Amino acid sequence: MPSAGLSSRLASPRALQLSALLAMFALYMAQLVSALIPYVPVFVTASVTGIAFDTYLQYRRPAVVALLGKIRFDVTVRQLLRDMLIVVGLLRIDGIDPLGEQAPLLIALLVMYVCHFACQAAAIVVRRDRTLPVVTRNIDTSALRLSAAPPRILARRASHRLLTFSVPATVGLALTAATTDAHWGGIGIGVSIALFGGGALCLATWLRPGRRAAGEREVMAWLDAWLADYQPTVAMYFSGGTASAYQANMWLSTLADVEGKPLIVLRERFMVNKIDATDVPVICFPKVASMFALENSTLKMMLHPANAAKTSQVLRIPTIKHAFINHGESDKLSSCNPYAKAYDEVWVAGPAARDRYRLADVGVEDKDVVEVGRPQLSPIQVGTGAKGPAADKAYTTVLYAPTWEGWDGNPGNTSVVLAGENIVRHLLADDRVRLVYKPHPMTGSQVPAAGAANERIMAMIREANARRSGARPGPEAAAELTRRAAELDRLTSTTFRTSADEMERMMLQGRPDGDRQAAVAEATAAWEAAYWASFPEWEHLIVTDARPAIFTCFNQADVLISDVSSVVSDWLSSEKPYAVANTSGMSEVTFRAAFPTVSAATVLTPDAKGVPDLLASVRGEREDPHAEARASLKEHLLGPSNPPSVDRFNAAVRALCAKADERRVRMAARGGTAGIPAQRSTGDAESTSSESEDSVTA
Repeated sequence: MPSAGLSSRLASPRALQLSALLAMFALYMAQLVSALIPYVPVFVTASVTGIAFDTYLQYRRPAVVALLGKIRFDVTVRQLLRDMLIVVGLLRIDGIDPLGEQAPLLIALLVMYVCHFACQAAAIVVRRDRTLPVVTRNIDTSALRLSAAPPRILARRASHRLLTFSVPATVGLALTAATTDAHWGGIGIGVSIALFGGGALCLATWLRPGRRAAGEREVMAWLDAWLADYQPTVAMYFSGGTASAYQANMWLSTLADVEGKPLIVLRERFMVNKIDATDVPVICFPKVASMFALENSTLKMMLHPANAAKTSQVLRIPTIKHAFINHGESDKLSSCNPYAKAYDEVWVAGPAARDRYRLADVGVEDKDVVEVGRPQLSPIQVGTGAKGPAADKAYTTVLYAPTWEGWDGNPGNTSVVLAGENIVRHLLADDRVRLVYKPHPMTGSQVPAAGAANERIMAMIREANARRSGARPGPEAAAELTRRAAELDRLTSTTFRTSADEMERMMLQGRPDGDRQAAVAEATAAWEAAYWASFPEWEHLIVTDARPAIFTCFNQADVLISDVSSVVSDWLSSEKPYAVANTSGMSEVTFRAAFPTVSAATVLTPDAKGVPDLLASVRGEREDPHAEARASLKEHLLGPSNPPSVDRFNAAVRALCAKADERRVRMAARGGTAGIPAQRSTGDAESTSSESEDSVTA
């Protein structure tokens, strides 16, 4: 039954798209047939309904519009066809002579399209003029003469503009067909010409000399001056897709506390607003040539939380040292990627990762591995959570946080497909369990079966909640959560006009006022407290949003069930019990030997029959066999507690910056030696990067 329900939900969008396409083609057919007969009532109705329906799809059903675009039936073709059929109808209707006395209607219709294309050309020029070579956040850009964006329908929504501005013309021509009076058509087309022409003139005002944005050379000169004034020393470099921003966001608090002048360097324009609230300056370099402005800056080192195709481009800057810090450590192959040998150093949490690279034999030398701990784990509480010992609680909170299926789709990567439903079924069968289910945000992106299993698991949890009952927090708890959420949104979300473009957002996201990051941290803690207080202690939860974060879920849980992933390594900071699902097909002995993070865990088979024993040990009903092993494994994975991870991280920063300084001194000394290349000038860097930009691949 769940599978059938899921299939129907998946089929409904396709059915909707097909229905919309059939309806559109039916309207075109009705317009054509009624124009040839001619039959005026149907002709007028089909013409007006056609553009109304097309406009509705453009604003409300973009998926259908995208499908039409794939078959080369875009909005311009559709509107031209619709107007052509109207002309055919006017030729066939008695009392109307569009080629005689009413010929000005056809001429006016052609003028309307000329104005449309003129408006479109102006929009393209304006968009290109307002696209800067860099995008920034938390940097004062007043010297660049940035300005607010034109209305979105004029500058960036050509399809919406064409349909919306063509409505008066279509309605006017339909009235002419119904009344044989050409004045209606003339009025309608005149209004459309005024809209298109006025739009073009409006856009042209953004191209006036005093309103145009600064040119590329001026922007880059401004950036060089800003870099010289700010004097950055440590940068975090990040490139990736829309769903990968969390990999950078998890390092923001650490970067903000790092010694020196921190900087965030991005490569994709959309990523600028994917980065969470921070006071650290952000610069996005979409092109390699622009990024080489960093070569002559004071920047000494870069931190890399992820490997990306564009990473190889920044590694070519010889004045900067590079450290790979990863976005989490686990026993998976991705945590000892051969690409890591491209960096100057590989920073890991503890001895386990050092051993992992040594055993993997992927070219990373042991001397280049630096143990720095995991400074961002400080919010994780040690012990059994804030509510007291698990044995004394009415409900045992279990956090089930499976990972995703991975790029290779190996069934051993995630427990969701083979074991997830069994794990959840055993947990829900225990009346003293409160389940918090937090799947990886990319679950189902690679293997559809994982997405289907995830949907079935969430359905099981909802059904279990429907069978439970008990006292709930009063309305004041919900009101408090709403208030805290509004405050947090105010601090973390920048409200932009609907028409705001990249330049306008850049203008509004200048230097932050005060310590915004500290305010966000305080507001987040208040929201998290209100969030958990808004639910009764017996209610199972499904957490799929970015908030609450995984570490907050750690502090609420008494035990974790997960897969071989960085979640397990981070959880060990709490020293609380955990279980790992073995869906690899290995025996338990082989599984523990292959994945050191499992050595202090309860191993669950796909049938999840070990869940009751796991719960009994958490509640103190039976001995916890892994208590001592967890403390030992924590130090092996995350390093010693003293000195604190933050101190070790900063020590590593100082050491790598010192290596960058030493290299600069050596290169300066060699500058006058024949045959030895010195540091390139800015012009040389731009030339080199421009020539090779298109050929760089990872």
